[in-house]
Amino acid sequence: MAFLPRSLLGQVLLAVMAALLVGQAASALLLVRAAENRRDEAMLGAAALQLVRQPEPRPHRTDRSERRKFGDRAAFMPRLPRPLRVEWTDAPKLLHGEQRRQDRERELRDLLVAQGVAVADVVVTERRVGTDPFIASRPRLARRMELEEAAGRTLLVAALRREGASQWAVARVPEPRVQRGVYRTIMVQTLVLFLALGAALWLLLRRITSPLGVLTARTEAFARTRQAGAPLRPRGPDDIQRLIGAYNTMEARIGALLDEKDVMLGAVGHDLKTPLAALRVRIESVEDEAERARMAATIEDITRSLDDILALARVGRADAPPERTDLAALTASVVEEFEDMGEPVELGVAPRLVRAVHVTWLRRALRNLIANAVRYGGAARVALVADGDVAVLRVDDDGPGIPANRIADMMEPFARGEASRNRETGGAGLGLALARAIAEQHGGALVLANRPEGGLRAEVRLG
Repeated sequence: MAFLPRSLLGQVLLAVMAALLVGQAASALLLVRAAENRRDEAMLGAAALQLVRQPEPRPHRTDRSERRKFGDRAAFMPRLPRPLRVEWTDAPKLLHGEQRRQDRERELRDLLVAQGVAVADVVVTERRVGTDPFIASRPRLARRMELEEAAGRTLLVAALRREGASQWAVARVPEPRVQRGVYRTIMVQTLVLFLALGAALWLLLRRITSPLGVLTARTEAFARTRQAGAPLRPRGPDDIQRLIGAYNTMEARIGALLDEKDVMLGAVGHDLKTPLAALRVRIESVEDEAERARMAATIEDITRSLDDILALARVGRADAPPERTDLAALTASVVEEFEDMGEPVELGVAPRLVRAVHVTWLRRALRNLIANAVRYGGAARVALVADGDVAVLRVDDDGPGIPANRIADMMEPFARGEASRNRETGGAGLGLALARAIAEQHGGALVLANRPEGGLRAEVRLG
């Protein structure tokens, strides 16, 4: 998804923070549930205390010895609202839709039995304070509940019938006010934890990913220039350091192989061009003019193919850095070369666009594309356009085009649309391959496409 981070640092940080958020949410939920359980236990303990003390005239007043009878359960009870007077009734009444809380009844029975109460039966239910008939029938009590903002809170109603008794004692315990400080503490704790762990995790991941960023940039530069530089200094964890060391070794070996290749190609080129030059001299002794012309053309084709092969092998290994060049002027100069030779080449739109390029190589790529357009399409129309930040060198022709399934193959070395290899229909099939290699050398691409109106469009796109 577009809004997710793309870097390793961002993705790992997001994953860890998301896991932390889930863990903290689960912890907060457990804390809230524990607080609710303590609240329920406290309400049940307060109800049991009232029921145990119900024979006394003021059940809400207890001495310390009786409070201690409830042990730890009473000692850790949260502060509850003032107890309500115990009600005596012939039978506990459930409101419409109310259900007995059997789990609470078992807990209440165990509490009462532990205090020596002979329990015949217990009934426990929950309702809203504002819906309780006992409270509603007593205006002063109802007013007190409103002042304490308890009307909307839960009311625990516990009824007890002792063995041998005919009446029920009903105790009511309102739910204590929610302690908002607990939730505030959880939120502050979560925020502090996020900030502290997020900062520490960012620093740790930065230490890991920073060397990877340097290694990535170095790899991209080596792929673009094919020039080995000074070894990178190993940094970061041991695994990253070993990776950087392995890359340094690999880059040095590849650089040495490329240098060796250049030396070998230079020697091969020299060894081949020397006898070709001698052949040019010897064919002058051939008396048949037509035969002499054919031999000269053959030697010229061989020389041109040799130059293309050597150029394809050396592209990307330029020693000189790219120069800021006006692409419009470069395009116009190449078109003028073909116009001077009487070739049907037309220059169209060419705004001033300045890019850092290898002039000799880019000029050669443009020449190859124009030569192909003239050879296979009869004429070439050249233009320079801007596509956003991309400079596009465009060459159109009116030829037969290329089958869609063969466009990618035609940019490979020695690939040709026509099986013969003669001067009239083309050379060895290296022009497009060389143009593509030069475009990629500049961080761009060669794009071939058939035009809807007919003919082929070749574009060198420079980013």
